[in-house]
Amino acid sequence: MRKKIAALSKRKASVFKWRSHEPSRLETFSDAVFAFAITLIMVSLEVPRTFDELFEVFKGFFSFACCFALLFIIWNNQNIYFRRYGLNDAYVTFLNAMLLFVVLMYVYPLKFLFMAIFSNGQYNNHGHLVRMLTEKQQPILMYVYHSGYAAIYILFLLMYAHAKKNAARIDLSPVEIFETDTFILVNLFNALLGVIGILFVFLAPSEYKGSSGFIYMLVPLLYTILFAIRGRAARRKFGEITELIS
Repeated sequence: MRKKIAALSKRKASVFKWRSHEPSRLETFSDAVFAFAITLIMVSLEVPRTFDELFEVFKGFFSFACCFALLFIIWNNQNIYFRRYGLNDAYVTFLNAMLLFVVLMYVYPLKFLFMAIFSNGQYNNHGHLVRMLTEKQQPILMYVYHSGYAAIYILFLLMYAHAKKNAARIDLSPVEIFETDTFILVNLFNALLGVIGILFVFLAPSEYKGSSGFIYMLVPLLYTILFAIRGRAARRKFGEITELIS
């Protein structure tokens, strides 16, 4: 799959020269970890014994779809990084290992979050509706999610900063360095959103702490503004080049 996506991406844009065409052992291991994470989201430990329990399983379709989408975004970001830079040194291996660790740590919290959202914070326990969390537990839960979000994008930020540091060794062109800077900013903004979420939970009144997750609705707006600004800057600096990958 990584080879097919790399080929498609290469046809769409020529800003970056792909430096890795065959998945390395590190990437193959990463694929296995992401596959395992998706399995943990999908598989239930117990087969439904009643229609009500079966119906509860089907209600989890939307939560699974959201979790799958988030995991795919992380996997695709990692895939693009390795295709672009082809770095497999000790530092990148360490950062990638930390990324996989965070992904596995957050599989069940992610599943819990979206199940709570789509079931109105309740689950069916043998015919009895039970609240999934109390109001006092919401701030702790939001600290967990914001920390995980910030950690993932800090790791991507460090990976892209490492690629720029090794620009001469991997022969990055000026356009490629410019786009690397763009994605350093993307990851920085995302990491800052996670930090802002933590501060919001810490400072906001108790009744608003649980709504701190709405700050991530700013992501599409921030991306639109950032890529518009960077696109104009690229055209001024390099002329009419292939549009930056967004």
